Amino acid sequence: MAELMTKLTLSSGHTLALFHGDLTEEKVDAIVNAANERLAHGGGLAGAIVRKGGRDIQRESDEWVRVNGRAGHDRPALTGPGLLPCRAIIHAVGPVWGSGEEDAKLRTAYTAALRLAHAQGFTSIAFPSLSTGLFGFPVERAAPIAAQAVVDFCAAQPDSPLRDLRFTLIDAPTVQIFQREFERRARET
Repeated sequence: MAELMTKLTLSSGHTLALFHGDLTEEKVDAIVNAANERLAHGGGLAGAIVRKGGRDIQRESDEWVRVNGRAGHDRPALTGPGLLPCRAIIHAVGPVWGSGEEDAKLRTAYTAALRLAHAQGFTSIAFPSLSTGLFGFPVERAAPIAAQAVVDFCAAQPDSPLRDLRFTLIDAPTVQIFQREFERRARET
């Protein structure tokens, strides 16, 4: 079970929380997968999601790409959860470090996932730290972008059904960096 590290209540009434734990165990409406454009879930978080959730996730992802083409920073994919306890998986494509315009692409990936969750009427979502694993985006740079994207979405969509927003991170050093970012934001409010 994930351990709550910190929780903020935003001015819009949304809650933004940080958990140390396994994203694949989250009982939320949607978890966000750190995916590549082809939705080939071989390694990292994507591989763990398929290992725990079953091959149906990869089959649905393959079908999504067949019908819709590749996913993108601004165009996440939605699949079922397989055997995972969430209701759905949003496959968000963050940038590869060194690809150019990484900050903007990362922000877009978070925002597009939030918009998809909102459009689905989801009330809860759990994010990983997009692009900071296999894609090499520095966590220290990614954490403020990720948090700001969520805060900005909530400010722009105060009536969104999406009320419980969280980051669920398994890597202790990444948790520490996100916790510092959450604490900085708590001091500023």
